[in-house]
Amino acid sequence: MNLKGEIVRPKAHLVAKGCMQREGVDYGEVYGPVACIETIRLVVSIANREGWSMHQLVVKFAFLNDFLEEEVYVLQPPGFKVKEQVHKVYKLNKALYGLKQAPRA
Repeated sequence: MNLKGEIVRPKAHLVAKGCMQREGVDYGEVYGPVACIETIRLVVSIANREGWSMHQLVVKFAFLNDFLEEEVYVLQPPGFKVKEQVHKVYKLNKALYGLKQAPRA
């Protein structure tokens, strides 16, 4: 958006409906990277003792653009359906937000 509130360049993100996936059918296992508070305290303590500088980093697109180990197919999203080929699906080559197996990619 510009200063007048007008859309300069429209954007769209394709997001998978992970809530529709079934364990054992659509994915094998899930993984959620989590840091416990004890680990964070330990790292901060070591950095302080050694005089290291620390920086915070936010990764917004962590689950995007990494290759998938499994074959994943998605339906054609609304607005992007090819009328002559509505019975076909898309095969994903890379991970998308919403996939249960995306954190493992």
